[in-house]
Amino acid sequence: MITLSTGSLYTYGIARVFAMAAQVGFDGIEVLIDERWDTRHAGYLRRLSDDHQIPICSLHNPFVPYLSGWPRDPVGRLKQTVALAQELGVETVVVHLPLRVGYVVLRGFKRQLRLPTFPSPYAKMRHWMQRDLAAFETSNGIQLCVENMPARRLLGRRLNVFWWNNLEEWPRFPHLTLDTTHLGTWGLDPLDAYRRARARVRHVHLSNFNGREHQRLEDGCLPLASLLHTLRDDGYKGAVVVELGPDALEAQDEAQVLAHLKNELAFCRQHFG
Repeated sequence: MITLSTGSLYTYGIARVFAMAAQVGFDGIEVLIDERWDTRHAGYLRRLSDDHQIPICSLHNPFVPYLSGWPRDPVGRLKQTVALAQELGVETVVVHLPLRVGYVVLRGFKRQLRLPTFPSPYAKMRHWMQRDLAAFETSNGIQLCVENMPARRLLGRRLNVFWWNNLEEWPRFPHLTLDTTHLGTWGLDPLDAYRRARARVRHVHLSNFNGREHQRLEDGCLPLASLLHTLRDDGYKGAVVVELGPDALEAQDEAQVLAHLKNELAFCRQHFG
């Protein structure tokens, strides 16, 4: 199954992304939950899915720190996402690894600055994921696919600001999301990462890396065709989710967006089937 993440066009209204995914011919949608109620209102999402005849195949747990009307703590937000998935009949929720520190965002003069906060609000999330994630997953019947995260840079050096964000510790979770562009930020080969965690990979976020994250599949240094061939040959049954950035899709021009999406889907069909 080849699906499109609404995060690829988060600068668009979500209804527009559903319409474009259906027009291009994607098999389904992954909804990235964010500040907008349209991304987390079950009735509206169900109506979009029905109107465009395209299923919602996965939800991406929100990674913004605060959502109006939702729990303020990370564990509470994840549980709310799982409840939404159950209401929609969606079986997969993508979960980010927890940050080692929290942050606040200061905005002004058309710029934003993230400042660390202590103690980290993600400490509770870390302990909960260690102790309770597997049992929670089993009891709720939702597949929680934990995603590897990118390197951050400071003064030219790579920093790891997430817990368990390496190939040795990452497979500690029952189900995983393999994010290719995030591996690219570490200079890692996604094919090698997949082979090392193969038995637990249930979900794939597909995009390339050329010094910038979430680039088009053909625009970067990652061997994505080889990865798709291997997934196909392994009989991989999970979703391959095209997760790009609005800039990579040239979101200022809808005709260009549609052309790029058609090319990305054709790439996946060619190499994955």
